Amino acid sequence: MCGIFGIFGHQEAANITYLGLYALQHRGQESAGIVSSDGKMLHLHKSMGAVADIFKKDVIKTLKGTSAIGHVRYSTTGGSLLKNVQPVMVNYAKGMIAVAHNGNLVNSTELRTVLENKGSIFQSDMDTEIIVHLIARSKLSSFQDRIVEAMEQVSGAYSVVFLNEARMLGIRDPYGFRPLSIGKFQGSYVLASETCSFDLIGAEYVREVEPGEVVLIDKNGLKSFKPFNEVPLAPCIFEFIYFSRPDSIIFGRNVYSVRKRLGAELAKIYPVEADMVIPVPDSGVPAAIGYSEESGIPFEMGLIRNHYVGRTFIEPRQSIRHFGVKIKLNALREVLDGKKVVVVDDSIVRGTTSRKIVKMLKKAGASEVHVRISSPPTRFPCFYGIDTPTRNELIASTHSIEEINKYLTSDSLAYLSVASLVKAVGREKSYCKACFDGKYVVGFSDMPDEPQMALFGN
Repeated sequence: MCGIFGIFGHQEAANITYLGLYALQHRGQESAGIVSSDGKMLHLHKSMGAVADIFKKDVIKTLKGTSAIGHVRYSTTGGSLLKNVQPVMVNYAKGMIAVAHNGNLVNSTELRTVLENKGSIFQSDMDTEIIVHLIARSKLSSFQDRIVEAMEQVSGAYSVVFLNEARMLGIRDPYGFRPLSIGKFQGSYVLASETCSFDLIGAEYVREVEPGEVVLIDKNGLKSFKPFNEVPLAPCIFEFIYFSRPDSIIFGRNVYSVRKRLGAELAKIYPVEADMVIPVPDSGVPAAIGYSEESGIPFEMGLIRNHYVGRTFIEPRQSIRHFGVKIKLNALREVLDGKKVVVVDDSIVRGTTSRKIVKMLKKAGASEVHVRISSPPTRFPCFYGIDTPTRNELIASTHSIEEINKYLTSDSLAYLSVASLVKAVGREKSYCKACFDGKYVVGFSDMPDEPQMALFGN
């Protein structure tokens, strides 16, 4: 779960990239970086932390040139360390190159071993650095040919933006796991993980980069080619459920509209007599609105989110019950007292946070709490760029819905089915739903079993 942005041929390239990353901050809060090109060399600044904290005016002034790429990171491969912050920038025999990557390469361990045995020395733990080594070892002459040859050797999910002194190149894996879109801003081409970044800078949305497509952008404009063999499409359906901002267009659909339909489907299939529908903010809001509109049950904000929670905070010595949840959410007794409540959330992973939320709502006076989840049970981990725990940590992989309901202490629990999810998304083409059905589109030589960092707290 990362965000990438790039712009070619604009006098304020670094500043525009900063704004683009600011709009993509939800895709990664660990670190951020920008590389710019002045036509002769690349300039880099990256750091741990949030975009607004890293890129002050004096920093942006050092990022000279008319082209730039940027990255916000939530780590899936490689720890949360400065050495793993992207973009990756290197100087090699053919010049300079920078790479920003969203996704996860499932054959990174074996490729890294092969490269190290051939003498490659790695500076980070990221799978992205493998791409750079493959490019550097290529004997082909052109910028795009070296990149294509490198990407033909990797397997998994990737949307990637490359930058050298004179060109920018965007590429999306043949399965189309992760989104990547093309925009135009004041005559310049822009690439971004989500269209919400186009809205912020006032860019025109042109289209998606198609699965398996390579777009080369230079002084002559944009060229497109498809060098890879066609495979079944498998865009990540969880982008609609959680990752993407509601105001973005991904895979040809507006995210907000899809999430409302998810909630409406829930209301049709799993109705309940209640006084109000409340969301778990913020990602549960559109689905809760859809549930409310379809069921005719009034929508209320029974949980208020603190939007100013940082990455770290000092927990008091004397333990406060449910501190981790209460610092982010607070229940409104004035709204909830004596009411039967439908609470809508996007997913349940471990179940610990959902349990705390249910208990919080009941403590605030709710007489009944009915949990509705706008996705199917998450039973399998993802290895294509989502940080989900190992399978034995996923509550739905080892417990029935009835058992989960009992654990949550809710009065009822219902999930959306896979068929209803696909219906609500409203597209005939296939999606990757491996986290729900265990059908991994890209196989593994050895199924990874190491724990991944938890993306979700619930």
